[in-house]
Amino acid sequence: MTDRDPADSGAPRLAVIGAGPAGLAAAVAAAARGVRVTLLDSATEAGGQFYRQPAAGLNARSPQALHHQWRVWERLRDGLAAHVEAGHVRHLTDHHVWFVERLPAGGFTVHALLGPEQRDPAEVRADAVLLATGGYEKVLPFPGWTLPGVVTAGGAQAMLKGALALSGRTAVVAGTGPLLLPVATGLAAAGVEVAALVESADPKAFLRRTRALAAQPAKVAEGARYAARLLRHRVRLLGRHTVVEAHGTERLEAVTVAALDVDGRVRPGTGRRIPCETLAVGHGMLPHTDLAETLGCGLDGLAVRVDDEQRTDVPGVWAAGEATGIGGAALSLAEGHIAGRSAAARLRGERPDPAGWAAAARTRTRLRAFFAALDSVYAPPARWAERITDDTVVCRCEEVTGGAIRTAVVELGAGDARTVKLMTRAGMGWCQGRVCGPAVAGLAGCELTPSRRPFARPVPLGVLARAGEDEDG
Repeated sequence: MTDRDPADSGAPRLAVIGAGPAGLAAAVAAAARGVRVTLLDSATEAGGQFYRQPAAGLNARSPQALHHQWRVWERLRDGLAAHVEAGHVRHLTDHHVWFVERLPAGGFTVHALLGPEQRDPAEVRADAVLLATGGYEKVLPFPGWTLPGVVTAGGAQAMLKGALALSGRTAVVAGTGPLLLPVATGLAAAGVEVAALVESADPKAFLRRTRALAAQPAKVAEGARYAARLLRHRVRLLGRHTVVEAHGTERLEAVTVAALDVDGRVRPGTGRRIPCETLAVGHGMLPHTDLAETLGCGLDGLAVRVDDEQRTDVPGVWAAGEATGIGGAALSLAEGHIAGRSAAARLRGERPDPAGWAAAARTRTRLRAFFAALDSVYAPPARWAERITDDTVVCRCEEVTGGAIRTAVVELGAGDARTVKLMTRAGMGWCQGRVCGPAVAGLAGCELTPSRRPFARPVPLGVLARAGEDEDG
């Protein structure tokens, strides 16, 4: 099915993929400047993970209690609604984009699968594409991490925001990164007894980044507010600690945490067992670059490379938000605004005016520096891979253990993640290595590199067959 908008015959068309902060800011900015925007998103409501809303059927009386920057969300929501009503934006929900095709005559076709079962195909034609595909959580395995009750930090937050649900009455929040703070305070505010916030970063490391941190007083104040809430809810903060093992038979019953030395090794004799029903664990985020890679966009490390206008090195393709580097909602909003204005100007044959987004550009510069400083502090412990035992499942899709991966490396000579994949099937399952990729790279002793995939998500063979028939016809 080709999804056409009969009202857009004369105006340039922009497809924005992703309706989180970056995608919303881009769509609103472009639509306000005479471009017909199609906003595609896999969720049933706009907002992404950051602005995730409770399902309507839950009748949440105070959804703003689960968020900060609520007024920013209201402005974005109302702006999008106004443009949808005016016919400037089509918001296509439940559209799971799996491929963006560059057309020989110019322009693009965005291929998506519809609905929760992701079986019915849809196509959207556009003159340009703006990728606001966000990021996903980095998962580092440890013994017991597959027990029911162990969830990612973002997963715990999504359950709370989207379903008003809790996976247990007692919780430990662990790992590293700024996401742990809102997760711990959110769970505590919802009535969960948060037994500990276990952060592997050394609190003293922040003292070495005071200059970069001081340049963003609003962010420092935000962190201080989270710290005050932790104190109010009597949440213990265990700095430079890590989860060694999760315990339980049919589900999680407790975790063992231990202190780390300066080299990232567990200090002998420091282990302590903490009873809990939930472990929310996270080690930062990774950019979602699948669609960018299939389009041929260049990367800087693991993030999409963009210029000052948020243009990729593929003509007609812009990118904004976490896909260009992890930096939070405020940075995503700034990048999305710049990308939307730039795309609108160039699609209309006009010269972009950077003065129009000067404030957003200054915000972008400051926040990129701020999060670069945070990245140097919130790094996983250097020796985390040593704590993966040989019988720890690393690739859950294919049930590949740490021992199998070590055998491939030590005895069979695998020196990179791709070779390990070929020898062990690690990364060949449903997630295509998105979950186990960092762990496989860590055990193989190699850098985590982007995995080029032909499609951004699994696609039914029937859809591919129909696409091939249409092309031949």
